[in-house]
Amino acid sequence: MDNWVLMGPKTLNNQPQGELSLSPEQVKIKVTYVLLSNFDALCYAGELPVAYPKTVGRFAVGIVTDCGEKVYGVEKGSRVYIKGARPCGKCLHCKRGDTNNCEHIQIAGIDFDGFLRDFVVCDYRRVAVLPDDVDYLHGLCIEHVAFAENIYDQLHLSAGSKVAIVGGNALAFILAQVAMYHKLVPVVIDDSPVAVEKLKKAGVYYSILNDDDLDSNIAEATSGLNCDASVYISCSKINPDVASRVLARDKTLVLEGMASMKFKLDSIPLFRHNTRVITVTDGFGYTESAINMILHGAIDLNMFEKQILTEYNPSALFNDMLSDVSHGLKMTIIKLIF
Repeated sequence: MDNWVLMGPKTLNNQPQGELSLSPEQVKIKVTYVLLSNFDALCYAGELPVAYPKTVGRFAVGIVTDCGEKVYGVEKGSRVYIKGARPCGKCLHCKRGDTNNCEHIQIAGIDFDGFLRDFVVCDYRRVAVLPDDVDYLHGLCIEHVAFAENIYDQLHLSAGSKVAIVGGNALAFILAQVAMYHKLVPVVIDDSPVAVEKLKKAGVYYSILNDDDLDSNIAEATSGLNCDASVYISCSKINPDVASRVLARDKTLVLEGMASMKFKLDSIPLFRHNTRVITVTDGFGYTESAINMILHGAIDLNMFEKQILTEYNPSALFNDMLSDVSHGLKMTIIKLIF
């Protein structure tokens, strides 16, 4: 029986799960697959503020094994995505029943127990039933797609707009695909020639190396006008000033924080160019939109190297991720059902 609990930075123990009781509005889920991510690795390293002890694992799918008598729309045997972002239930909006406007969204692995364990019991509204055409690989990426949809919604851009994405990891690639789905033009900037080449081969035409020719290459991509929006991938370790430098005046800079790391951003160019700065840290409220996008074939995962493990040491896997947290183009998946 697996239940990987983070007790403190780099202190991860496999503890037996206790008896899980079921309330009338809850479902019990046998976790089938968990996607390990840079977010989990940064939690493991102590880079993110975890309320210890916490079970790790933010992204998971499973099968419903039991339902309370007041559960609606979810049946025993359903394949489900377990939502990694939930309303707090305590703020004024939540107490009024307006959970969509929760002021303190809770994240799995930081605020409540994550999913690298055999069974999960939760409110039935905290899962989404997977359509037959959504396989487990795409199901594990639902929050990434939802995250990208949240960013797109914040930008209010028209078709043909150029969006700089600074960083070339898995989320950046999914964000680029979501941008193309909405008829935007992604311009991905990274410091890894390997990542840039992979992105080009995967269909992201404007994939640009962060080097001495960056300004001229951006000018070529945007006809000399710079970008209409910019998204900085916070674990990319690229100087965040690049994200503001490629941005036109009176535009929006998004600071992406799914797997956030500390960085310093020069504020002077932001003031000089009247830049609007927003932060996005989750895909809360966009799950159904993300599933619909996946059903329409908008997300292609073929560029990712995949490893599916039935025997594993999470600590070793997280340490390996931390060695190059900026370029996570491998899907490391734990299989918990045989």
